[in-house]
Amino acid sequence: MPSVSDGRRSRLVALQRLAVDIARQDFDTRYPDLALSPVVALICAYEEEANLGAVLERVPEKVCGLGVTPLVVVDGGEDTTDRVAKEAGAVTFVFPTNLGHGVALRVGYDLCVQGGSRYVVTLDADGQNDPSEMETLLQPLVDDEADFVVASRRLGVDETADSYRKLGVRWFSWLMNLLMGSHLTDTSNGFRALRVSMLSDVAPRLEQDQYQTAELLITAMSRGWRVAERPTVWHERASGESKKGANWIYGFRYAAVILRTWRREQGLRLSRPSRAGPPRSAGPRRAS
Repeated sequence: MPSVSDGRRSRLVALQRLAVDIARQDFDTRYPDLALSPVVALICAYEEEANLGAVLERVPEKVCGLGVTPLVVVDGGEDTTDRVAKEAGAVTFVFPTNLGHGVALRVGYDLCVQGGSRYVVTLDADGQNDPSEMETLLQPLVDDEADFVVASRRLGVDETADSYRKLGVRWFSWLMNLLMGSHLTDTSNGFRALRVSMLSDVAPRLEQDQYQTAELLITAMSRGWRVAERPTVWHERASGESKKGANWIYGFRYAAVILRTWRREQGLRLSRPSRAGPPRSAGPRRAS
């Protein structure tokens, strides 16, 4: 017999699906023949009306010689984030209610796959990432040196003052490197460049409503895709407060996602070793 928690989870998933379907109907009405540029600047925003406009203004029209489409997934909220995105000319997908950053990212990934883009660069809506550094992250993908490039504030510059968050960046990286045998310096950074063919393989396996960076990285590495890092500058939030919650809550939940995703991928690999990973013809290789 299903447990009470299983029943609640099933209802939550059904409600999320309904909310996304409602938003998709509105989106398809506004963009009936949408074709995305080779590069998509994907921004998931929740109540960021004060910051989003300035971020979108700095998104370049081209990176690495390829056209860029800004795509904003508005994760519900009570402010005018959706209006700011639309007035800035961004392709805009609007949830009727807050569903979580992970859900918003999965919707954005699906739109990029369906829209014919080749690369996706994800940025925060709060001004902590500089869109002018998109090319730094994208170049290894264009040069076929990697499939997934993560920005590193430890290899670059971290202008923030929260010493607990900085310690957390180091600890999360240590934990993930221990589990995955990797050598990354910043595994909790949402500024990243992704190959769409990699997303086609990895995105259907994602489950987290929040803290998806860890799940995305572990799943991609477990599937054999090449992951690399590039140094960037991590700025202070332009205004407002983080939606991630208190440091100890964020740290506990993020660590739980790392461990849960690692156990899931290990279990799948051990139970179905012959089917683990994408087809070799797809060309995934882990970066050295």
